[in-house]
Amino acid sequence: MSTILAIETSSELASCALLVGDRVLARSSAGVRTHSQSVLPMVQELLREAGIALQDCDAIAFGAGPGSFTGVRTACGVAQGLAFGANRPVLPLVTLAAMAEGCRTRTGAIEVLAVLDARMGEVYWAQYRYDTVRGAWIEVSAPALSAPQDVMPVPAAGLAACGNGFSAYPEAFAGKEFANGALDDILPHARDLAVLGASAFTDGQGLPAAQAQPLYLRNKVAYTSAERQAINAAKAGA
Repeated sequence: MSTILAIETSSELASCALLVGDRVLARSSAGVRTHSQSVLPMVQELLREAGIALQDCDAIAFGAGPGSFTGVRTACGVAQGLAFGANRPVLPLVTLAAMAEGCRTRTGAIEVLAVLDARMGEVYWAQYRYDTVRGAWIEVSAPALSAPQDVMPVPAAGLAACGNGFSAYPEAFAGKEFANGALDDILPHARDLAVLGASAFTDGQGLPAAQAQPLYLRNKVAYTSAERQAINAAKAGA
């Protein structure tokens, strides 16, 4: 089985996870201002706990977005720096798919609508269906950015909804059947990325570190100084 290191910093929750065989080790830290400082120490803790080196990982997965500009750039940059140093491929994964996996793990749902607060009166959202035969997620509605009232899932029996978009804009979702019982505490987490990453790696989706790119649904460029420091520290540490 694959050994996957995963990094996720697209929301207010930063997390890292290490999938070793059938065991997942994870760390998390809340507060977006600390993401660039918290990721590398969490990675080092996980590697020590598992008793392996970075070079023992098969690939490095990261939450490519959508999410906060700073967050997705931080995860991408740190994953890229580590991958360069360890000569390992990267696995850019969609944060909303990780939320769907988190929802499935908690509830067993195989039809999931993931809605993430995008700030500025908007949400990121996507809909997924889990193929129990293949053991993989199928994209029903591609990741999109819209006003919360414009979220329109494809009708599906047993559709489960998750994400902090529901608690961020309760008035917009009031009275909508698909929002009933939404699990608004589910955020993208590296634990779920690691699980998705194992399948992606097996399917040959690994990319050279140089090809790591965030998934933006809004346009913004340039790293902040904190992000550059995190990327340089990752490269030096690797």
